[in-house]
Amino acid sequence: MSQHTSAKAAPIATLRAAKVERRSGTLQAIRRFRRNKLAMAGFVFLMLLGLVALLADILAPYSYSRAFLTLRANLLPFVNPDHILGLDGSSRDYLSRLIFGARTSLQVGLTVPIISFLIGVPLGAVSGYVGGRVDFVIQRIVEVATAIPPLLFALFLLSVLGTGVNNVIIVLSVTSWIESTRLTRAQVLSLKERESVTSARALGAGHGRIILHHILPGALSPLMVLFSFSVPLAIFSEAGLSFLGIGITEPTPSWGKMLGSGIGTSIRVYYHIALFPTLLVALTMLAFSFVGDGLQEALDPTRSRTTGKT
Repeated sequence: MSQHTSAKAAPIATLRAAKVERRSGTLQAIRRFRRNKLAMAGFVFLMLLGLVALLADILAPYSYSRAFLTLRANLLPFVNPDHILGLDGSSRDYLSRLIFGARTSLQVGLTVPIISFLIGVPLGAVSGYVGGRVDFVIQRIVEVATAIPPLLFALFLLSVLGTGVNNVIIVLSVTSWIESTRLTRAQVLSLKERESVTSARALGAGHGRIILHHILPGALSPLMVLFSFSVPLAIFSEAGLSFLGIGITEPTPSWGKMLGSGIGTSIRVYYHIALFPTLLVALTMLAFSFVGDGLQEALDPTRSRTTGKT
């Protein structure tokens, strides 16, 4: 009886030790991230941008679709105090459209990675955990999807579905789940033979519980880093599609579409049409890159030591 009890207590102790290790590792990662000045600067910028997007209806001086037909189109910035950043080609307040454009860009940038992760993470987890024929079939699907150029596939889907925010989100999600699938599969393959997973299996835990409670928490760090880099990629992809005129439709503002309209005007005279959305896209992508690098160094301290030596 005592041998049976001791044999059962060993896996339980292993699971408790793994939970304590994960908790302490999370606290240490938070401290390392907070010490990274560039990462914190990017984080603060993104929080402020999120507040601007969330409170766009309050912060924007005018509606993004309101046209001031009594004023000259493409009014330059700092000329009229009522329109501090000027007007666009349709005589709409440019500051208001930039503020509402932040909401559109963040909506696309956050929703696309979430949907793609909801597709890719389960596929990668099942592929890595089950193995065999299931893994073979999923990996062949991944290879076929990888062979299709994402931009051309996105153009084809948008020509079928039509333009608009929702269709852009669907198209970008369908074309961006591959990386999360591959990363999740690689993490599951490296984690499923760990002692904590073996202990959970010995205690009779089901496959779903093992994946959700004992494998995926260990894979969370690289997935968080991938997510942080996927957000600016989605924003940039939406900007590219809107720049080509097949993304966000009027009158909904989008930084990419505003940039495209600026290129179509006399950019030497009406510089603000292209300058301001370009700066915002660049700053947002730079902020997410800082946060992603900070997460990578915080969750993998050996990487920061290695880069510091080199």
